[in-house]
Amino acid sequence: MPSNTNASSGHKSGKKKGRRARLVVIVLVLAIVGGIGFGAYWSISTVRASFPQTKGTIKLDGLSGPVDVKRDGNGIPQIYAESDADLFMAQGFVQAQDRFWEMDVRRHMTSGRLSEMFGKGQVKTDEFLRTLGWHRVAKKEYDSKLSPQTKKYLQAYAKGVNAYLGGKDGKDISVEYAALGFTNDYKPQKWTPVDSVAWLKAMAWDLRGNMQDEIDRSLMTSRLGPSQIKDLYPEYPFKRNKPIVREGAYSGVTEKYDAKGTPSGTGSGSGTGTGTGTGTGAGTGTGTGTGSSGTGTGTGTNGAAGTGLAGNTASSDGIQSQLSGLSDALDGVPAILGPNGNGIGSNSWVVSGEHTITGKPLLANDPHLAPQLPSVWYQMGLHCRSVSDTCQYDVSGYTFSGMPGVVIGHNNDIAWGMTNLGADVTDLYLEKFTGDGYQYDGKVVPFRSREETIKVAGGKEKKITVRETNNGPLISDRDDELVKVGKKAGVDTAAPDRGDGYGVALRWTALTPGKSMDAVFELNKAKDFKDFRKAAGSFEVPSQNLIYADTKGNIGYQAPGRIPTRGKGDGSLPAPGWDPAYRWKGYIPQDALPYEYNPERGYIVTANQAVLDDTDKAEYPYKLTSDWGYGARSQRIDDLIQSKIKNGGKVSTEDMRLMQMDNSSEIAKLLVPKLLKIDIKDKYVREAQKLLEGWDYTQDADSAAAAYFNSVWRNILKLAIGNKLPKELRVKGQCLNVEPAGNTRPADEGKRVRECGERDADSAQPDGGDRYYEVIRKIIDDETNDWWKTPATRTDEETKNRDQLFKRALEDARWDLTAKLGKDVDTWSWGRLHRLTLKNQTLGTEGPGWLQFVLNRGPWNLGGGEAAVNATGWNAAGGYGVIWVPSMRMVVNLKDLDKSKWINLTGASGHAYNAHYTDQTDKWAKGELLPWAHSGKAVEKGTSDKLVLRP
Repeated sequence: MPSNTNASSGHKSGKKKGRRARLVVIVLVLAIVGGIGFGAYWSISTVRASFPQTKGTIKLDGLSGPVDVKRDGNGIPQIYAESDADLFMAQGFVQAQDRFWEMDVRRHMTSGRLSEMFGKGQVKTDEFLRTLGWHRVAKKEYDSKLSPQTKKYLQAYAKGVNAYLGGKDGKDISVEYAALGFTNDYKPQKWTPVDSVAWLKAMAWDLRGNMQDEIDRSLMTSRLGPSQIKDLYPEYPFKRNKPIVREGAYSGVTEKYDAKGTPSGTGSGSGTGTGTGTGTGAGTGTGTGTGSSGTGTGTGTNGAAGTGLAGNTASSDGIQSQLSGLSDALDGVPAILGPNGNGIGSNSWVVSGEHTITGKPLLANDPHLAPQLPSVWYQMGLHCRSVSDTCQYDVSGYTFSGMPGVVIGHNNDIAWGMTNLGADVTDLYLEKFTGDGYQYDGKVVPFRSREETIKVAGGKEKKITVRETNNGPLISDRDDELVKVGKKAGVDTAAPDRGDGYGVALRWTALTPGKSMDAVFELNKAKDFKDFRKAAGSFEVPSQNLIYADTKGNIGYQAPGRIPTRGKGDGSLPAPGWDPAYRWKGYIPQDALPYEYNPERGYIVTANQAVLDDTDKAEYPYKLTSDWGYGARSQRIDDLIQSKIKNGGKVSTEDMRLMQMDNSSEIAKLLVPKLLKIDIKDKYVREAQKLLEGWDYTQDADSAAAAYFNSVWRNILKLAIGNKLPKELRVKGQCLNVEPAGNTRPADEGKRVRECGERDADSAQPDGGDRYYEVIRKIIDDETNDWWKTPATRTDEETKNRDQLFKRALEDARWDLTAKLGKDVDTWSWGRLHRLTLKNQTLGTEGPGWLQFVLNRGPWNLGGGEAAVNATGWNAAGGYGVIWVPSMRMVVNLKDLDKSKWINLTGASGHAYNAHYTDQTDKWAKGELLPWAHSGKAVEKGTSDKLVLRP
C-alpha cells in the first residue's frame, strides 16, 4: 500500500509538472501566433486582473476628503483635491495603479537590490550600486536636508502607494509579477519616502556629465599621443555655434525687480574659459602637470604609443587596465535615462510674445533619454480645487513614477523646461594603498568601511565590504581583476611608494546630501522669475539648464546646480588622490551661476551647448565644464527661429512643433559636396552615390539618400578614427590586426597582433555625435592629414589622403546597405535601418523570448538622427538602431494654457495590453502632439473616466 500511495502521489506530481510544461508551451505558441491569442488566454487570471479601476468609487483610508481622478481618452489623469496631503496621496495611489512594476524596479536599482527580484545575474550590478550608496545618501537627505513640508508630501505620497498595494498579490499588480512568480516568490514591500528621494540619484547618474570622457581620454593614451587626443576633443566652435547666455548676468549683487519682474542692478558679461580638450600629456595625464607627453609621435595608422608618464602617475599598463575595467562596470549599470556621453541631451527653447502670433511666450521642450516601455515620463495634473495655504498647487506636466510633484510643465503663472547642463560634477581619483589605508598628503589614512549584505532570489546572500577614501567610494573594488591590477601596477619613481597597489575613487556631487526634492515643489508653485530662481537654487543635482516663461510675457534662463571648484587639475583626466592640491575647494556660489532674463533678441535656446561665450575668460572666473555638446542642434534651432522672425515674422505653436521634428543633418551639409566630387568607376557604387545628388540633407524615414549618407558617415569615422582607437573603446567583437601598443617604429606586418573591441555598442567610439562633426570639420581641407591614412588590408589598398578614404567609405557603405537593405537602391530607406523597439524594463530585455514578445512593442521606422533637432540618436560605431529619443515633446502656450500641446513616447499605462500601453507612440513617431487640457472646464470636457477616492 505505501508503494501504491507513493506511486499515486508521484503520478499526481508528474501530472502537475506536465500541466505546467503544457501551459508554457501553449503560452509560447499563442505568443508566437500573436499577442491577441496570449491576451485572450491570460485575460481573466492575469492581464486584466491588474488593470486599474478608473471609474466609480474607491475607499482610501488616510484621506481627509474626497479626491476626483479624471482621465482623458489617453488615460492621462488629472487629480482634484482639497489639501496638499490628499493631492500627493492620490498621486501616489494613481501612479501605483498604472506603473508600480516600473516604480518597484527603479527602487531596487537605486538601493542596489535588483538581485532580490531577478537573482544572481544582478549581483555585480548591485555590488556597484551599493558601493555608490545612492539609497544611503537619499536617506541622509530625507533625515537632515529636506524641509518639513517636503517630508510631509513624501509621506503622503508613500501612503497613497501603500494604500494601492494593500491586500494585493503580485499578479493583482501587473503581469510582470505573475511572470516573475514562475521563478521567484518575490512579494512587493511597502513604499517609503526615501524610495522617492533615491530616484533623483538615478536621474543624476545618467546626467552626470563628462565622467565617460574622462575615462576615454585616459584609455586613448595607449595608442594616441596628446596632439591626437586633442584632435578628438576640439575647441567649442564659439564663432559658429552661439552659447545659451548672451545678454545675461552672473554677479552676486542683490537684485531688485520692477513691477514687471525685470531684474535691475545686475552685472553682465560673458566667458567661461572652457578649455580645449585634454591639455595634458599622454599616459594618464593625472600628475602634477609637469610630466612629459611620452615618446610616441603617431603614424596615422595606430597613432602614438604615449609610453611616457605625466607627473606623479601610475604606470600606463596599470591605469589602462584599471579604467577599462571601470568602463565595463559603468556599462553594467542600468541606464534608466540613457547612454551617457557627448552629444546626448535635450532641446528646449522659448520665444517671447514679441515674436509669436499670440503675443505671449511659447515654450518648447523635448528631453532626449533612453527609449523605455513604459516611458520614463508620466503625464499628470495636480489641482487644488481652490488654491490656499492648505492646498497650494495647480500644476500639470510630466512626472516621474515613484516621485511626487511635477518635474517639467506649467502652473497657472509660469512654465519651465529642462536640458542637461553637462557640468563637470564628477572626478576620478587614483588612490595609493598602503596596508589597510591609502596615502594622502604624505600620511596613511585608514579607509572608511562598511559591510553590505546582498540578498539573492533563489541563491545564497553575498556580503561585500565597501571602502571609501576622502575623495569618495572606491569603485575599482567592484571588480576582482581590478584589485589584481592594483597590486601589480608599477609606479613612476616620482610617485609615492606603491604599497599594495592603487585604486580608483569617485568624487561626485550627488553623493553629498542635498535638497533637490525641495526644488521640485518650489518650482511647482512659483509665481514669477524671482520665485523660479529661488527654486533653482535648491536644484543642486543633477545640474540642468532651466528655461522659463510666464503669463505676463517674460522669458528667462537659469543655470542651477552644485558645481565644484578645483585646485590643481581641470577635471578632464583622473587626478592623484594622494596630493591635496587636487582636492575640490568648494562649489560655485548659486548667485554666480549664469542666467538670462528678457534678452533683446527675444528668444533663448538651450540644447546642451556652451552656456557662456569665451571672449573674456577673466569676466567669469569659474569653470562649468570643458565637455559641452558642440552646438549642432542649438544652432540649428537658433537658425530656424531667426528664419521665421526676420522681417517681422511670427512664430506659432505649429512652428514650434515643426522645429522639434527638424531632421536636417549638419554633417551632411559639410560632406556631401565633397563626396559628390569623388570619381567612382564601379557602376553599383556610382548608383548609390547619385542618391546624394539634389538631396536636401533631411533625414526622413523614407529617404534612401539619408540611409546611404549615414552609412558613408559611419564608414568614414570607422576608417579615419575608429580603427585607430584602443580596443577598450571599440565595439565588442570588432577585431583588427594592429601594431602592438607601445611600438613606435613603422608598422611591421609580422609584428601585428589580433585585437578585438571590448565596449558595448551603445557606448563605443566614435559615436558620430557633433563632437565628431567638429573633428572632421577641423581636418576637412587638410587632404593629407594623418587621420585620412589607413593601412592596406587583404581586400583594400591603403589610403594616403582624404579622397581615397572617402572613396573607400562610399564603396563600403554601398556593400553594407546591399547586405542590409538589398541590391536595389530604390528600395532603400533610412527608417528601415533606423528603427526603434520599445522594451519593458528588465523582463523585456532579460526575460525568456515569449515574455519579451508579450511585453515589448515595435519596431517603428524613424526619421531624424544623431545631433539633429529630432534627435533619434544612434551610435555610429555600434550600428544604426535608435538608442535614445525625444522622450516626450511639449509646447506650452502662455497666452492660453489650454491650447498647449504635449505627447509622451508611450502611454500612461505600464500594463501590457492595456489600451494606453503605447497609444501615443504612433503619433509621437509622426511628430504629432495631443491637446493638453489644464483648466477645470477643459479637463472636464475631455474626461472619459472619473474615479472618486473617498476617505
